[in-house]
Amino acid sequence: MSEQQLLYLSRADVTSVALEMPTIIGLLEAAFRDKGQGRVEMPPKPGIHTRPDAFIHAMPAYIPSLHSAGIKWVSGYPENSKHGLPYITGLLILNDDETGLPYAVMDCTWITAYRTGAASALSAKYLARPNSEVAGILACGVQGRTNLLALAALFPITRAYAYDVRPDVQRKYVEDMSAQLPGVEIVSADNPRQAVTESDLVVTSGPILKHPTPTIQPDWLKPGAFASAVDFDSYWTGAALAQFDKISTDDHAQFQYYKSIGYFQTTPTPYADLGELAAGLERGRENATERTMAVNLGLALDDMAVAPDIYRRARERGLGVWLTL
Repeated sequence: MSEQQLLYLSRADVTSVALEMPTIIGLLEAAFRDKGQGRVEMPPKPGIHTRPDAFIHAMPAYIPSLHSAGIKWVSGYPENSKHGLPYITGLLILNDDETGLPYAVMDCTWITAYRTGAASALSAKYLARPNSEVAGILACGVQGRTNLLALAALFPITRAYAYDVRPDVQRKYVEDMSAQLPGVEIVSADNPRQAVTESDLVVTSGPILKHPTPTIQPDWLKPGAFASAVDFDSYWTGAALAQFDKISTDDHAQFQYYKSIGYFQTTPTPYADLGELAAGLERGRENATERTMAVNLGLALDDMAVAPDIYRRARERGLGVWLTL
């Protein structure tokens, strides 16, 4: 590669690489172990906000063991679905860690979707019961799909309940995920309570809202179950959150930042972050009856763990367009 060129990978290019979910989970586990051991540089992500409940964030990170340095410029706009646009869009830039030169620019939509699901599954590896067989998915968008794929990569899932406020989206989810996971029975839930009470692993992935009207009530989640709140705490009432024995996050500082600007007002302070769990600095699940939750906020670490592999595989396949700096 010329030092004066970079490789541009479109959304189609990144998607066609199709990095396997177990590989993504493994990359994240290595990166979070490094984070727990203090070997990652990741400043807090700044952002701008042009619409209510929307964001555009700058997310830099450096993972020395992976020689991965870069930044993601990502947006999340809840109203985009009304215009046929994805909720999450953005670009990711990779820089050479010896020279600082940018060597790749790629669409971040696929990476964001899959690394987020992988982070839920990695949290579940430490906090869920290993024999968990039933999943509950509340909100059947992109994250509802990738989170189920990730959980199915680590757990012996035989059934998944799906619920969405839009019946057409729910029906399409059941159809599509039944085809993608032929060994899993995908059940259309009549209401959100059914999707929670029947499940060992629960994922809520609706829009992230500062002032939500939460749905999930106390005692819906059974003892011994695990939940991943991809939508921060938007789906969960304060009383339901108070019943968790252990709540983790992916980064303590970012959790406290979001709390300071109005999120997580009824969420107990996490006892551990995912780096501490991966590095063995904090204990995960300790008995079969604990209710546990992961509140992963989404870190640049996740993206920088995955993007270099996307780049390498894309080069091997001749994907993308070389651009002159």
